[in-house]
Amino acid sequence: ERETGDVLVTFEAETRAIEGLYKDKKLKTIVPSVSLLAEFPVAVVDKVVDKRGSRPAATAYLEFLYSPAGQTVAAKAFHRVVDKSVEAQFKDQFPPVRLVTVEDVFGGWDKANAEQFVSGGKLDQVFGAR
Repeated sequence: ERETGDVLVTFEAETRAIEGLYKDKKLKTIVPSVSLLAEFPVAVVDKVVDKRGSRPAATAYLEFLYSPAGQTVAAKAFHRVVDKSVEAQFKDQFPPVRLVTVEDVFGGWDKANAEQFVSGGKLDQVFGAR
């Protein structure tokens, strides 16, 4: 956006959307062969829906997200989906990638934070402490 960098590291769906916005820039999304699984939890919050009387709408929305129609909307927005039939329809849009979890690679978030993200941790070592 500000034309101040050579690389953007972010979610795959975001890079694909940016490619679409800046077609004249000839941007290219590079998907690594191994990547970290990023899951976005969704839930109906009982206290809120009961107070607002919105449980039916909230529940319907949550169910829609995982329906074939909802998964199709997500795939069209370049999000990888969990519905195998929808995934198959969009297979050409998504290069193969082996997804790993923080638990698998780092032994959980507590351990990852303690080793990777603390001051002087591995992230600082890679990028050089500033």
